[in-house]
Amino acid sequence: MKTLWIGTVALLAILIALSGSARAQTAQALPIPSVDSANDFPNAHEMPDPSLTYKIVFDIGKAAPKIDDVNPGLTFISRFFNTLAKGGVPADHRKFVVVFHQEGTELALTNAAYKALKDGHDNPNIAIIHSMKQAGIDFRVCGQGVMSRKIDMATINPEIQIDQWAMTTIMNLTARGYIHVAGN
Repeated sequence: MKTLWIGTVALLAILIALSGSARAQTAQALPIPSVDSANDFPNAHEMPDPSLTYKIVFDIGKAAPKIDDVNPGLTFISRFFNTLAKGGVPADHRKFVVVFHQEGTELALTNAAYKALKDGHDNPNIAIIHSMKQAGIDFRVCGQGVMSRKIDMATINPEIQIDQWAMTTIMNLTARGYIHVAGN
């Protein structure tokens, strides 16, 4: 009887340890580690479909409400990207492009250029942009916005491609099968 009890306790301890390990692996497996995925919802009808290819172009045309905050559009996009990954959508079926334009153009600046523009404040978007880029998300900035704000092209984050015009980028990608979603 005592052996059975010890065996049961040992088995429970192993199962608890494995479940914690599985949760830790799931959290680590998210492609953008600084952002969670959407919460699971019991009996949800529409879920990520691993057989679909999610081709989405997001546009971000606004700055964050507070100078030191990560732009909420980047967090929104990252959360959806992680939700697809958690839902089993393969990396090659997650094709995201983020286009910065208008006020959002400042997100594309290097830290030094952002600090010069924002009275010494660091660019809070650099780390998440880097994580998103590492996960496979493509970034573009509107060349018209860069020119109208008199931004030196050398001060654009090297992880971000400069395109002629956000409108052209969005229309070209839409014609190639991407769905356009306003990021903010």
